[in-house]
Amino acid sequence: MALNWLGFCAVLVATLGLSYQMAMTRQSIRAGLAAAAAAVFAAAAQMPPAYGAGEIATGTASGLPIPRFVSLKSDRVNVRAGPNKDQEVRWVYTRAAMPVEITAEFENWRRIRDWEGAEGWVYHSLLSGRRSAVVVPKSKQDLVPIYQNSDSKGEVVARLQSGVLGALKSCSGSWCHISGKEFDGWIQQERIWGAYPNEKIE
Repeated sequence: MALNWLGFCAVLVATLGLSYQMAMTRQSIRAGLAAAAAAVFAAAAQMPPAYGAGEIATGTASGLPIPRFVSLKSDRVNVRAGPNKDQEVRWVYTRAAMPVEITAEFENWRRIRDWEGAEGWVYHSLLSGRRSAVVVPKSKQDLVPIYQNSDSKGEVVARLQSGVLGALKSCSGSWCHISGKEFDGWIQQERIWGAYPNEKIE
């Protein structure tokens, strides 16, 4: 009788252990599938589509050009590892109006790159179509001149250091009209990050 009782207990323990193991296995599978799905979404968004000569790449969600410059709408923008809210927040931007470049789209998410090359995913409503730019001198220690007109022989109205943020009013393809705190004038287009070479903005 004692042996039968011991045998019953052994079977019960084994059964409970197997049930626990199966539950943990299901949980691990679910977590793995979720992570794999997020990875697939991110990878799919990163794969550039094939375009013929002269064609312009456009976003699958917005139909707008890819890549393109936009700016941050808020002074607090979470940047995530992948295109969904379950992905970890890698860092937080705290500088509204900072220019960023959209490099990919997935549904309501946009993969962005900042002027220092960092990339991550943000929700589309945190971005604005308003154009801005960051000053980028040839050497980080240099000051970039701001001219009264789009002429390098004209009057210099300000000199800006690397990283200064300004609003883009227009660009001719070689010069941009930029304004910010205590400055307003023209800057050579190659000395900003936020507009493409030869891009015209009205």
